[in-house]
Amino acid sequence: MSTIIPFHGTRYNATVVGDVKQVVAPPYDIIDAAGQKALHDRHPQNIIRLELGLDQPGDGPAHNRYTRAASTLRDWLTSGALKRDAQPTLYYHTIEYLPPYAPAGSPTKTLKGFLATVKLEALDSGHIYPHENTRSAAKTDRLNLLEACKTNFSPIWSLYSDPQNTVLGLLETAVKGKPADIDFRDDVGFRQQLWAVTDPAVVNQAVETLRSKPLFIADGHHRYETALNYQKLRRQQAGAPAGQQPYDGVLMLLTSLEDPGLTVLPTHRVTTTALPSYDRVQALLGATFDLKEFPFTAATQAATRATFIEAMRTNGRTVPVFGLALKGDSRYITLTLKASHRPNAQASPRTKLDVSLLQQLVVTALCPTQQEQEAILYTKDDHEALDWVAKGTGTGALLLNATKVSEVQAVATAGERMPHKSTYFFPKPLTGLVINVMEP
Repeated sequence: MSTIIPFHGTRYNATVVGDVKQVVAPPYDIIDAAGQKALHDRHPQNIIRLELGLDQPGDGPAHNRYTRAASTLRDWLTSGALKRDAQPTLYYHTIEYLPPYAPAGSPTKTLKGFLATVKLEALDSGHIYPHENTRSAAKTDRLNLLEACKTNFSPIWSLYSDPQNTVLGLLETAVKGKPADIDFRDDVGFRQQLWAVTDPAVVNQAVETLRSKPLFIADGHHRYETALNYQKLRRQQAGAPAGQQPYDGVLMLLTSLEDPGLTVLPTHRVTTTALPSYDRVQALLGATFDLKEFPFTAATQAATRATFIEAMRTNGRTVPVFGLALKGDSRYITLTLKASHRPNAQASPRTKLDVSLLQQLVVTALCPTQQEQEAILYTKDDHEALDWVAKGTGTGALLLNATKVSEVQAVATAGERMPHKSTYFFPKPLTGLVINVMEP
């Protein structure tokens, strides 16, 4: 159902650019303006100059950050800073990391996957499933870059089901005992390793094993839809050529749904507009939720917070449970959805999600207007959400448990899309380890 295409990846030549750590970057969509400038200044060949270049005074249709990226890419290919691999390759990639907000002394986890190009399929084909909606502005930016450079700089991250670990087992065996082609600790201390697998027997077996499996996009919906739009444009320009063209594929990192190294983080909501008093909150939510209070003093706040978060996590494994904190109120509250209000077995996968229930039953009750909801802030960090309220940055914190990978799969397979800010897959792959130059 999915067509994996081993490809001639283009990689940095360390003999020209030096330490590869200095030329890679996080995904473009999590880089703020300060990070963009810092990466630009870090190294004259940092990938940011291609992926997310700086605007300059006097920019216009003929000269802009997209045309500069295309010119810079050609220069780096000519100079040998970037070098195309000679053989069709699958790139086995591991990221050893400590999950965010893990308690001190927690063991590290290792995400395992491989980079390849994948044949583009329509999102209603039953081969590749999205789970999020996209915004047109982001797609326009990515299409401008793709048209100028004809290159995928950052991989879309997709998941497939492989309970027996057949595919990654093949690749892992192929690289066993071999030093990684790339091996460094990135800016946040994660160990990034990558091996090029070129053995035709191994590569072909991996491709054939995945041929029967659908893919679920974890991260990179905008880039996938942009790749489809670019494919359509190029086919129109070329007069619908026969056969597989370079623009018929897109760069992906592929990992298993069952990989124990995969982490999904929740995205908590922090309101910034006025909220009702706690007595009013009880009146608004009491018929729907069982409210449990965790009162604290200045001396007991830290310990109480830990107990409150643990209760939300533990009880939330079996029933929908949310956390609540209100500005100026010395208690944390868990909201456990009453059995009478839980979705029945026939409800759609999207309806059953904690994030859907929070929006429908809590956010709309506490922030009834669209203006109030648009003023909500988001964070992946339990403590940051609660601290924002304690310090007055926010008026209320609404904490969730993480969406399960199986829930993402169910929503996508049903043809539905997740609500806004539902999932944050972690750790996100770096940009610049391998790129896919479609047309030099």
